Order: sequence, then C-alpha cells, then structure tokens
Amino acid sequence: MDYLVVYTSKTGNTQKVAMKIFEALPGKSKDIINLEEYHGEEADTYFVGFWNNRGVCTTEVMDFLSDLHGKKIALFGTCGIFENKEYLKQVEKKVSAFLPDDNEYLGCFLCGGKMGTKVLEKCRQMQAKLDTPQIREMISAYEDAMLHPNKEDLDQACEFTESVLYRIRRKKEESDGIKR
Repeated sequence: MDYLVVYTSKTGNTQKVAMKIFEALPGKSKDIINLEEYHGEEADTYFVGFWNNRGVCTTEVMDFLSDLHGKKIALFGTCGIFENKEYLKQVEKKVSAFLPDDNEYLGCFLCGGKMGTKVLEKCRQMQAKLDTPQIREMISAYEDAMLHPNKEDLDQACEFTESVLYRIRRKKEESDGIKR
C-alpha cells in the first residue's frame, strides 16, 4: 500500500482532518483507519493524526510512532489552543521526537479543534476563584476552538498533503537521477 492514514480522535475533530487528508491522497493504494482498529497494516507513507493532549499526543500514538521503522511519516493534529505558533511548534517537536531516526519525517500540520466541555468547566471554576487575564484568555481560546476545524482548516490540510506528496515525488526524482 502506498498511503495509510492512521488517526485517533476524541471529539471527531482529528477524524474530520484525517478524512480530508485521505481524500487528497491519489490513487487507490491507500487506506484510512482509527488507531484503535489498527492491526499492523503496512504502507510506504503514513499520515498519523492525533489530538493534542496537554502539549503532546496520547501514549497510544507515542507507542505507534515508536514502532514505525523505515517509513515516510507526516503528522497532523488538532489543538484547542492553536493561535500560539510557538506552542504549536512545541507540540510538533514533542510528538515528532517519538519517531525513530530511520524514518523520513515529512512535516506536521496542526489546526484548531473543539475541546471537551470539562476544559471550559475547569476554566470557569478557576475564574470564579480568581479572574485573571490568563484564565479569560483560556476561555476565549475555548470559544474560538468551538469553530474548528473549519473549511479553511480542512483546505489547509489538503494543501499540507499536496506539499508532502510533492516532497516525496521530488526526492524520488532526485534519487532516480542519481541512479542513471
């Protein structure tokens, strides 16, 4: 198989992005699967999706990534707090660190995603005790996240997929050129 989209999704956000990435992949040698249903399917290129869990992915995704060897891998995910570019870079760095060195890392796409209601409840409880700008910012981020992933996010997921495919083609062409 050429491509395998493997994802985990708690609220359906990452699943939406996974479906869009799958649709953007060419040909018929591809599949999409929830990580919970993964049974060792193999592919040349993996698109691995996760939801942001306190600045990183879940342990299931960490374990999955750690077990991949000699593959091309692109990451994608959804984050409740997505306006802070430095934070997103930290999330990417933490998650990509679980990839063994014998893989070819192709980049990461992160976009906003709805957060669970418990996050808002916790923020509201904290705000009732002490109303700080940071808590108000967290509540605002929660409200903004409720609108994501939106059409623009899904379009950007397609663009990310196309850029990954371009890098794969370009590297193959360079490799073929050297062999001639």
